[in-house]
Amino acid sequence: MLQTNTWSAPRKSLHSLGVSFVPTFASLKEKVATLLQRHPPTRLDLVVAIGGVVLIAGAAYLFRGRKKGPEELEKGRRTWINSIGRITDGNVIDVQELNGNGQRPAQMIVYQYDVAGVSYEASQDITYLRQTINLHSCRLGIPTSVKYDPHNPGNSIVVSETWIGLRTN
Repeated sequence: MLQTNTWSAPRKSLHSLGVSFVPTFASLKEKVATLLQRHPPTRLDLVVAIGGVVLIAGAAYLFRGRKKGPEELEKGRRTWINSIGRITDGNVIDVQELNGNGQRPAQMIVYQYDVAGVSYEASQDITYLRQTINLHSCRLGIPTSVKYDPHNPGNSIVVSETWIGLRTN
């Protein structure tokens, strides 16, 4: 037969022992009132407090960072793929100029490439790289080198600020 121990030590609450770890609102209010009576705030205290709040708010505003625009995000993607990318062969399928709604026309290059037996078709906005390449020399079907992210082969480029995969000869 299983026997259980039913004896337990008498429990006393911490309040009954006179120990209070969590101060109540009333006790905090009394302590603040007593402190203010002993040491009333001076103008210097208020100036320092307001200055501290302004300093913290200014630092938060400066260091919060601004959101990047689409051009900066695309440039970061190109830079990332250019630095870590692997190169494979591909072909230009199409060169298009898309007219946006009220925005500058976007120039797109559409290309195809294979990685590990999987065929990918991708496009890249080359509007901001016009000074790097001559879009009119890009013919359909010309061979190109494609840099792609080895962990995500669908993420690729054919042109960046420092690298050009297009073979226009």
